[in-house]
Amino acid sequence: MGAGSSSISDLASNQYLKRFVSTEVITANDPFWNQLLSFTFSIPDTSADHRLLEESVTSLYMELLQNHATSGNVAALIRVFLSRATELKASAQCDNVFTWQAYNALFIVRCVCKLLVQHLSEEEVIEVLQTPPPSTEGTLPEDNSNLVEDLVTSLVEIIVDVPLVDLTYSLHHEATTTLLVLTSALVFASGELCYLTILKMLMTGRASIHACLFVKTLLKRFMAQDKQPVKSEGGSVVLGLASGLWNVLTLGLVGSGEDSSKKGPESPLASQSVLLLLVLANHYTADRTTRNPYRQALLHAQNFHDPAESTPTQAVATFKLEFATLYKTLYMHLHDDQTTLLLYLLLHKNEDFRTYVLARTDMESLILPILHTLYHAPDSTSHHIYMSLIILLILSEDDSFNKTIHDIPLKNITWYTERLISDISLGGLLILVVIRTITYNMTKMRDKYLHTNCLAALANMSSKFRSLHPYVCQRLVSLFETLSKRHARLCESIKMAEDLLEESENDMPDALSDVSVLEEVLRMVLEILNSVLTHQLSHNHNLVYTLLYKRHLFHPFSTHPNFQDVTQNIEMVLSYLMGRLETTKRDPGVHDVQEVIQQGVLHLPKDRLKKFPELKFKYVEENEPEEFFIPYVWTLVYHKSGLYWNPKCICMFDPSQPDG
Repeated sequence: MGAGSSSISDLASNQYLKRFVSTEVITANDPFWNQLLSFTFSIPDTSADHRLLEESVTSLYMELLQNHATSGNVAALIRVFLSRATELKASAQCDNVFTWQAYNALFIVRCVCKLLVQHLSEEEVIEVLQTPPPSTEGTLPEDNSNLVEDLVTSLVEIIVDVPLVDLTYSLHHEATTTLLVLTSALVFASGELCYLTILKMLMTGRASIHACLFVKTLLKRFMAQDKQPVKSEGGSVVLGLASGLWNVLTLGLVGSGEDSSKKGPESPLASQSVLLLLVLANHYTADRTTRNPYRQALLHAQNFHDPAESTPTQAVATFKLEFATLYKTLYMHLHDDQTTLLLYLLLHKNEDFRTYVLARTDMESLILPILHTLYHAPDSTSHHIYMSLIILLILSEDDSFNKTIHDIPLKNITWYTERLISDISLGGLLILVVIRTITYNMTKMRDKYLHTNCLAALANMSSKFRSLHPYVCQRLVSLFETLSKRHARLCESIKMAEDLLEESENDMPDALSDVSVLEEVLRMVLEILNSVLTHQLSHNHNLVYTLLYKRHLFHPFSTHPNFQDVTQNIEMVLSYLMGRLETTKRDPGVHDVQEVIQQGVLHLPKDRLKKFPELKFKYVEENEPEEFFIPYVWTLVYHKSGLYWNPKCICMFDPSQPDG
C-alpha cells in the first residue's frame, strides 16, 4: 500500500507491502508505518470482494510466513495499531489522522490474521502474532507474551469507548470483524469442540471487565441499524482528505468476481455486531469452571423503563436498554437467521424480556414475520425453520398468549396464497401455518423433532382455541385424514409383507418404526381435538361441524387400543349431536346442522366428557446444546459476515450446505 499502486492487481508487487513481508526488521516507531498506512479504499463488503483481495496477496502471505520469525514485523504492526488506538482513545475528539491510520493498520492486521487462522493452529497463529524482532547488541529483548491479549482488549475498548460517528464507523466495523476472525480458530480445528486461547482471553482476561458494556453496545448497534456512511468521490469511506496530503491507494473491488451482484447488508455494523454477540453468547455455556460474562449480561438485560432495580444480592452485572426499540428491530429483521436466533436466546433465557414481549398488545408484529418464514420454508434453512418453531413453542407456554392471539383480527394476508382469506384471527393463521409446516415436513424434511415441536405448540394452544375460521377447521381435520390414510397404508403393507414373507429382516424394523412415529403424531392430533372439545366446545361451532362431516374418519380409531381413550370424547360429542340431528328434518341443510350444533353444545351434559389433564409442553434444550448452537452460529458467520472463508479449510461444518 502507500505510493506506487493504482489497482488491486498491483498489491503483490507493492514496494511497501514487499518490505513489510521481507526479512528487514522494521521497528514500531519507524517512519515506514506512516507511509504504509496512508491509503484509502472501498471497504470490501461481500465474500467475493474479500476472496479477490485474499487471492491477490497470497504470494505476500507466503513470504510473510517464511520471514516473520526473522523480522518480527507482524508484532511490530500490532504495536503500531495499539499505539494509534491509544492515541485515538486518549484524544478529546476523533482525530482524522489517528482514526485513519488506526483503521488501516487494523485492516492489515485482520487480513493477516484471517489467512493465518485458516491454515495454522491457534497456537501457531498466536506465535506468529507475538514473535518479536531479534534483539540487537545492547538492547533488551522485546516482551510480546501478552501482545494478542493486548490486541483483543484494545478492540473491545474501541467498541465501547470510541464514539460512533461517520468518521469512526469503519473503525468500529473493522474492530468487530477482527474479533470475529480472531475467535474463529475453532471452525478450522479438526476433532471435537474445544475451547481455545483467544476465546478464553475474552471470557476471563482483561477484556472481560467490559463485558456488560460491550454486550449493551453490540445490542445498541443492532438496534440503531446505522447505515454505512456515503463514500466520498475519492473512494474513501474513512476520510475525505485531499489525496495530495497522503499517498493514496484506492482498491476498486466492485464487480470483482463471483457474487459481485450481491450487496452487503444495509447496516454492515449492525449485522456484524449481532454475529459477534451470538459467537460470544454461545460459547462457554456448558463449562462450569468458566463463567461467560457476555452470555450472563445478555440474559439479564433489563428494560430501561422497568422501575424494578437489580437487587444488591444479584450475582451478575446487568444493564438497561429500550426493550421497545429492541422489540421493533427484532421483528423488522426476523427474515435473517441471526436475528431469529437472537430472539430465541432472549425469549428462552431472559425472563424480563419474555415478560415484556408477552405483555405487548401488538403481538402480530412479532408473530407474522415468523409465520411468513415458516410459510416460505423452502426458501429458508432448516435451522431457521426450527428456531422459528421453537419461538412459537416458547410463547405457547403462556396462557395469556394463547388466548390473546384469537382476539387479534387480521385482514388481507397477501403472502398466504393457498386460499384467499379476507378475515381471520392471528391464532387461526398461526394454526394454518403450523399445520402446513407439518405437511411440508412429512413430504420433504421428515424430521421427527420438527413434528414434535409443531404439535407441542398446537397442543399448548388447543385449550384456548376460539371461533376458528371454517378453513382452519378443515385443515386441522384434513391433517388427521392425511395421517390416518398414511397409517392405514403402512399397516396394510406390513401385513401383506408378513403374509407373503417378502419383507427382508432388515426392512421390517424400519417399517415398524415408521408406524410407531406416525401413531405418536396421530395421537397428538387426537389429543389436540379432544382438548378443544373439552375446554372450548361452545366456542368452536365450525370445528364441530367439520368433525361431524368427517366423522367416519374417527370410527376405526375408537376401537384401536392406542387411541381408544383419546377418541372417547370425540365419539361421544359426535354421537350426541347426530342423535339430535336425527330428530330434525330428513335432509337437514347446512343452516339446520349449524343450528343443531349451536343448541346441542349448550345442552350437552359436561359430566359425560372424560376428564384429561390439560396439555402442557415445555421447551427444554438438549443436554449438550453447544453441539448444535456452536456450529450453527459459525455457519451464520460463514454465510452472513461478508468474509471469505476458504471452504476447503473448514472442519466444523459442511460449507456446501446452506446451513451447515
